[in-house]
Amino acid sequence: MKLIRLVVFLLAAYSSFSQIKLNKLNTNSIPKGIKYIGQIKNAVQWMDSLGNNIVITTETGEIATNSKDESRDAALYALHYVVNGDSLNLICKLYDFVKECPVDIKASYIKNTFAVTDLNKNGKAEVWLMYKTVCHGDVSPSNMKIIMFEAGKKHAVRGTNKVKVSEKDFMGGEYNFDEAFKKAPEVFRQYANQLWAKNIMETWE
Repeated sequence: MKLIRLVVFLLAAYSSFSQIKLNKLNTNSIPKGIKYIGQIKNAVQWMDSLGNNIVITTETGEIATNSKDESRDAALYALHYVVNGDSLNLICKLYDFVKECPVDIKASYIKNTFAVTDLNKNGKAEVWLMYKTVCHGDVSPSNMKIIMFEAGKKHAVRGTNKVKVSEKDFMGGEYNFDEAFKKAPEVFRQYANQLWAKNIMETWE
């Protein structure tokens, strides 16, 4: 009987880790020791086998430079901390950017793609980030990436989105998994494929 109760308890605990419950943070509830650049797009907290996790994603938007051609910079960031009492441990960081762009510029997260999951049910959450970076003055595709953190390990999908250039013709849409993704559980690649397919078309927002 005791063995059965132990098994039931362990299964219940394991199941709870597969369901990530997020707590949204505002600027007042973010620990003072966490410094960030830009405007917050997502700020969340959750518990998993690593402990108390906080992830913050930000964008700078367009920043004017001092160049004569009126070029701009743009960047985005993501920070993943594990909090232990007053101790803040930065276990993973993302920084991507576009520099000195004199035409249309973008470094921004794609709407409704941020997610925290436990797809392989190992008690360690996966953090999903998807974004575009581009400097162009035409209708060419944008660079597009999916970055996934799991317990401080970074996985990446890199490619371009797809642009309709005529009634029947398109440009872009190709992508590749990095080695970390190729060696990861199949469920991660399935999720990434679905995420890419859902957001592949340029919407010109």
